[in-house]
Amino acid sequence: MLILFDNSTPRGLARFLTGHSVEEARSRGWDELSNGELIDAAERSGFEMIVTTDKSIRYQQNLTRRKIALIVLEHSQWPMVKLVADKIAAAVNAATPGSYVEVPVPFKD
Repeated sequence: MLILFDNSTPRGLARFLTGHSVEEARSRGWDELSNGELIDAAERSGFEMIVTTDKSIRYQQNLTRRKIALIVLEHSQWPMVKLVADKIAAAVNAATPGSYVEVPVPFKD
């Protein structure tokens, strides 16, 4: 599966997503795109999934006709994201076109 990491997604997560290709939005010059523009660009470019920490995306966009799957992490603190990397990988592997999943990530002060 071709996966796009939004700007806030920790890069280290990619190594836990074996069998998938991961690119970062900033590497494509998409780091300034709005959510709708980012989803459009990703779909046009063949991405099958976006991983982000932007929980408001589901309220800002009409996702019903989208083909791209969205995985939303509660936040981007890498030490805590790493603790649930197996759950994130399971969500990625179970995703279907157009699906939306929020993955809880514990927060540490």
